[in-house]
Amino acid sequence: MSATTAAPVAVKVPAEVEKSVVKFVAEHGGSGTAVLQYLGEQGVRITLVGADGILGDRVVADMATAKALVERVDGLAETDEWNRELVSVVTPVASHWKKMAGWVANQTRFPKARNGKVFAGA
Repeated sequence: MSATTAAPVAVKVPAEVEKSVVKFVAEHGGSGTAVLQYLGEQGVRITLVGADGILGDRVVADMATAKALVERVDGLAETDEWNRELVSVVTPVASHWKKMAGWVANQTRFPKARNGKVFAGA
């Protein structure tokens, strides 16, 4: 019997995603780390941490695409977890908090909490 090996399947990385990640790495110190986080049916979130600590992110269809993207971008290293060293480097830009808050960021009045009675005695 002869053993056959399956040929590696080429993974297609979306050109727009690759282009944006290459641009991010170039603009933020020429190197960075990609934290790969499985989101379920939505795909895989690639959180980028530039050499200068600035954050970025993209979402791709699956883990194979995420890993292929990391391999194709020069200066990008992969990790699957946040560790102390990586977190200590992160320095979000001032507008990051507002961007992540979405519609809440522009609010001046907030409704009263509906669960206030539950925590009143705490």
